[in-house]
Amino acid sequence: MTMSRPTKRILIVDDDVAIRQTLSELLEEEGYSVASVENGLEALAYLRDDPSSIALVLLDLMMPVMDGFQFRAEQKRDPALAATPIVVMTARGATERAGIDAEAILSKPFDLLKLMDTIARSCRRA
Repeated sequence: MTMSRPTKRILIVDDDVAIRQTLSELLEEEGYSVASVENGLEALAYLRDDPSSIALVLLDLMMPVMDGFQFRAEQKRDPALAATPIVVMTARGATERAGIDAEAILSKPFDLLKLMDTIARSCRRA
């Protein structure tokens, strides 16, 4: 019997369907399990359903319904969700994204190698 490592599950939160699809495909090729939602409100519901199942959240800042800033504030208020690491992916400038607390903040369009390295490091800590 071969013992396999548990798969790390990543939640992608982005309103751009092309970004969600592309990241999902790339991450699954790297052996990650992936879920995706299109806004912060859906992300909170997903996390609350099973907080321990998510190793990392990839979070866009600018989304309809609930943006990344609001999501992060709500996540930090909930002790069951607060420890889930966040990597922000955003096209916003440094001044506009100031104040967001995350493992890393990556600019869009992002460098794929840097993104994958950031994900791997963040998941090892999770």
